[in-house]
Amino acid sequence: MKSFIKKFALLIMLVLTGIAINSVALDGNIYADEDTEANTTSESSDESNNNVATSISISPVSKILQLAPSSEYTDKFTITNNGSGPLKFEVYAAPYSYTYSDAEDAYKLGFDHESVYTQITRWITFKDTAGNYVEKPTFTAAPGENVVVEYKISTPESIPAGGQYAVLFAHTLSDSTGASGIKTEASPGLVVYGRADGDTVVASEVSDLKIEQTIKVEGADKTLINASGKVKNTGNVDFMASGVLKVTGIFGNVYYESTAASAGARISVIPDTELVVSDTWNETPFFGLFNVEWTVYANGQASETITKFVAIIPPVLIIVMILLLTIVIVWIIIVIRKRKERRSKFMV
Repeated sequence: MKSFIKKFALLIMLVLTGIAINSVALDGNIYADEDTEANTTSESSDESNNNVATSISISPVSKILQLAPSSEYTDKFTITNNGSGPLKFEVYAAPYSYTYSDAEDAYKLGFDHESVYTQITRWITFKDTAGNYVEKPTFTAAPGENVVVEYKISTPESIPAGGQYAVLFAHTLSDSTGASGIKTEASPGLVVYGRADGDTVVASEVSDLKIEQTIKVEGADKTLINASGKVKNTGNVDFMASGVLKVTGIFGNVYYESTAASAGARISVIPDTELVVSDTWNETPFFGLFNVEWTVYANGQASETITKFVAIIPPVLIIVMILLLTIVIVWIIIVIRKRKERRSKFMV
């Protein structure tokens, strides 16, 4: 009987080990297929873009200014026609703000919501081809041509203290169409971060810090160590928020550590806005035991830190462990019964 149980347990272990190996291999193929498909789609998009006449870029992409009442500021940016044909475009200023979405339970970036922090859009004009400053001039650019656009910010006698935010758009008006027959348009933008003279209040609230090990990637669940937290700007000027994710093994060796300056976990938070800062260990293995630490910084200062022990175990391995434990328990029960039977026979 003992020999039969041992052979049966060995057979189960071999079968389950084979299942685990096949599952790991299959899992790797799935990710590889997804990567291949993504690369193919990207190349297809590139091919489609090559057939599109409209391609435009703007430089620089942001500008920081100190604003005072009754003053004028002039600056410029460059628009480049990267397409294969001529294009016409217009430039204009729009509010740079976030609004809360009930459906998504998050703040979403928009360019049509005005507030006390977007009044700068009313103070911006652009120099047209005739040398006059207007709100929405139109320009043309030949393929490969750079067009320099000058703009002016004229502040009134009284301006709100704190930040002022706008985005300067270059919106194409080209009549050309792509190979698909669909009219193509583009609107690159330059974000203006203005700080007005007066009382500056830098204040923040950090909440909802989380460390998770399963996140959505392109709509599918993947086991990756991820950390996130919400940062709300309760002051009147923007600041930078960031997060530092540190993953160590149970013996203290560091597997992953981001920094407060990491671009992936660093965002600009403007007043009356709550944004999510997050970071992900994209090289998370399919098995391991880790100590995870997540710290969120607001305006360069550590605001809150949480830690969590994370155990990443594949479902197949959990099933294998449960079955092996079951076999061991059954074997122990059988051995105990056999001993009791022998003792009873000996007593008789």
